Amino acid sequence: MFAVHLISFFFSKLQEDPTKKVDRFLYAMRLHDDQLSDISARFQAEMRKGLSAESNAAASVKMLPTHVRSTPDGSEKGQFLALDLGGSRFKVLQVKVREGMGIRRGGVEMVEKTYPIPKELLIGKGTELFDHVSESLKDFLHEKNITLEKKHPLAFTFSFPCEQSTLNQGLLVNWSKNYRARGLQGKDVVQALREAIDRTGGMDVEVLAMVNDTVATMMTCGFDDQYCDVGLIIGTGTNACYMEELRHVDLVEGDEGRMCVNTEWGAFGDDGALNDYITEFDRDVDAASNNPGKQILEKMVSGMYLGELVRLVVLKMAKLGLLFDGHVSDALRTKGKITTAHVAAMEEYKNGLKNTRNILMDLDLTPTSDDCVAVQHVSTIVSFRSSNLVAAGLAAILTRIKQNRNLRTVRITVGVDGTLYKTHPQYPSRLHKVVRRLLPECHVRFALSDSGSSKGAALVTAVAQRLASRRRQVDETLSPFRLSQEQLQLVKTRMRTGLEAGLKSKGPSTIKMLPSFVYRTPDGTEHGKYLALDLGGTNFRALLVNFKKGLQQNTRLYHKIYTIPLEIMQGSGEELFDHIAQCVSDFLDYMGMKNAHLPAGFTFSFPCEQTSIDTGTLVSWTKGFKATDCEGHDVVSMLRDAIKRRNEFDLDIVAVVNDTVGTMMSCAYEDPECEIGLIAGTGTNVCYMEELKNIEKAEQKTEKMEREEGTPEGGEEKLDDGTKREKKVGDAEIPKMCINTEWGGLGDDGSLNDIITPYDIEVDQSSLNPGKQRFEKLTSGMYLGEVVRQVLLDLTRGGLLFRGHVTEALKTPGIFQTKYLSQIESDRLALLQVRSILQQLGLDSTCDDSIIVKEVCGAVSRRAAVLCGAGMAAVVDKIRENRGLDHLNITVGVDGALYKLHPHFAEVLQETARVLAPQCNVTFLPSEEGSGKGAALITAVARQKL
Repeated sequence: MFAVHLISFFFSKLQEDPTKKVDRFLYAMRLHDDQLSDISARFQAEMRKGLSAESNAAASVKMLPTHVRSTPDGSEKGQFLALDLGGSRFKVLQVKVREGMGIRRGGVEMVEKTYPIPKELLIGKGTELFDHVSESLKDFLHEKNITLEKKHPLAFTFSFPCEQSTLNQGLLVNWSKNYRARGLQGKDVVQALREAIDRTGGMDVEVLAMVNDTVATMMTCGFDDQYCDVGLIIGTGTNACYMEELRHVDLVEGDEGRMCVNTEWGAFGDDGALNDYITEFDRDVDAASNNPGKQILEKMVSGMYLGELVRLVVLKMAKLGLLFDGHVSDALRTKGKITTAHVAAMEEYKNGLKNTRNILMDLDLTPTSDDCVAVQHVSTIVSFRSSNLVAAGLAAILTRIKQNRNLRTVRITVGVDGTLYKTHPQYPSRLHKVVRRLLPECHVRFALSDSGSSKGAALVTAVAQRLASRRRQVDETLSPFRLSQEQLQLVKTRMRTGLEAGLKSKGPSTIKMLPSFVYRTPDGTEHGKYLALDLGGTNFRALLVNFKKGLQQNTRLYHKIYTIPLEIMQGSGEELFDHIAQCVSDFLDYMGMKNAHLPAGFTFSFPCEQTSIDTGTLVSWTKGFKATDCEGHDVVSMLRDAIKRRNEFDLDIVAVVNDTVGTMMSCAYEDPECEIGLIAGTGTNVCYMEELKNIEKAEQKTEKMEREEGTPEGGEEKLDDGTKREKKVGDAEIPKMCINTEWGGLGDDGSLNDIITPYDIEVDQSSLNPGKQRFEKLTSGMYLGEVVRQVLLDLTRGGLLFRGHVTEALKTPGIFQTKYLSQIESDRLALLQVRSILQQLGLDSTCDDSIIVKEVCGAVSRRAAVLCGAGMAAVVDKIRENRGLDHLNITVGVDGALYKLHPHFAEVLQETARVLAPQCNVTFLPSEEGSGKGAALITAVARQKL
């Protein structure tokens, strides 16, 4: 009875629309958009798993790094050989890439020959397979009359999964596509090819690059379309690759730029990720394959399996009586009798049903019209599922690219190759439509590879040659900035010689070694209210500092900042000091202290000759100041005169202080071991406590020092509160004075010429003081950005940057401020943000350009840091030797934006000082309040000792 009902059921189904019958039978293969989005999300998770070093070993989607770091830019050129191995035949080609022709900047010409591979070699020894390839290559060279007198670069397209540690090396992960050659799995196939070429002999060939056919497809299309960052193969097999941000590729060192990742997505589902989408027909295909349980996605979508899927569905329907009146022929039972070419023929627009009838009749079947419609619909559903699954994978890749680049929308081109895509009449349009439906915010273009993967492999090699050549030229340009330990040791020696020469009363010295008449650092007993005036750059700062006795942590500080206009900086001296007096007047009004008669310290951050603590004769302007009638004059007197002219308030200017000295004093208030001050900002300078006996310039000042310091001989010191303390060794036993080195002048006599680059010379000659402050121009924030600009300009003119396009922005002096170096070199800054900074400057950069710009910034700023470190090593070693110590512990007070804000400057400076002065333990203490507080402290120290 049950059999009667079953026959009745099937008979009723035969009467209905044959397509609906198939739809119901294959409902599991008909995927709607929610399911495709789910599959896409699963694939994104697999991509992340494959990219991570922690989970890659367990990942089914291997996400193999290819070491292809750039798509073509049109400037590639040269002549290359190419081998393309990936199917039942392989090709040997000669590829000529010519600059200055074609759709973009270059054109490609190819001569090729296809060689068969005997089936026995597919399953024989790997050495025999590669010997055949090598012999075919030699045959090609002879046939095409290609000279063997010179070395030929060769590109190798190898369309099987490989792990690559370099562009010209690849370990075979596993064979596919009926290849089973023994002895190669886990081995370097490039080395196997090289050895075969050596065995064949008579060829001078260098294998420069090995690429997967998917990567080669992307490169082929990328030659004509700069937006092509994805490659797709839909043919006998299937795969995809794309340009991933290198920072996400854990298996490769480095985090700058991009690298093409070969997803090997055919293995998606090998870990069960697609189990709820797999049908009984997929399981049958997998079980009958050469690699059961492997390449699950590939078996659902690729040309090698679609025909077999259709055959199994038709066979099952026939057995159930849903087709051919239940008749099943032997041919229909035979594996491989329906091919993907048959599937494509059945879906032709006009002749599809006719083709279907012919194919079925060739299988010894007698189909009705409904049978033909039903079988054609089976083909449609199977191939449609294929394009849907490929679309879901592509959507995952495009979503990741969009997220990587932090974009709301992305314009991108997908380069495509493969027989299924090329020959199936409906496949491309279906794929395109679904991808655009899944990602409506992305502008996706599909470009068909016109020359196959061989051209792409040659282009990979051409790009590799271009990048290698550019890499060499960039390295050559930057090599003078990379100073060796021997060079740094020489800088340290020259700095030490300059320090010694500057201390002498006679003889020339580029390092001025100016006495500051500051004889001691604070001891914590300073108290009272003091005014501090700070002039050191484009801003002037007025401060009120209130020291509470014995309470360093409770120091109160109030300040206000005033701009110094350029016309004042470069006007007359009287105008400059009148402007300062006006700022002081405003500040006193602001604080409600106009009538107070306060002691004041004046931080004046320019080289001054001092004969006492409250006098300072300006030696020369720096940092862009050019006010007239100031050099050679006492700046304290000029300030006092300006205050008198204003006649609104009165100040007791007790001390004039360099900002470096002020920084040292500010930090010494926190750390008694601080006896060095360092400025690393717009300018650079160092001061330190030198033994008075070594300062020939101050030989006549000992008596003055004794009057101001009180008890230079040691013993006990009476403090202001009536208590006494014992003088420390190294404190008052040996009288000292702070020396303002003005070390920025090192090299003004040519002593640094061996490390000065042409870019430094250009910056110097364009400065306000050519030939002066040479060390400062190598190390300070005022000049580093301009040095970088000069390097970028040279690289661009040489065609190594910005596609050789020299913009007006790049030709503008001063546009590349040093703050951009700090931003660009930040470890947290992605290259996209570097590009954004460059675009703000009018510099339209590629990813590769951004890498080079970052490298230039790093070379220039690192040189500055190591030079300062070498100079500091000279200073601390001098102090150690002054005191006859085997080991010195000392603290350096530091201020300046370059030291504080640059991501690497401080670390490099400290490490250099440590290496070059190994007997000194140097602690670097950033100044919190800057030189203004230090000026107030110097004033307090001086007043308390009067």
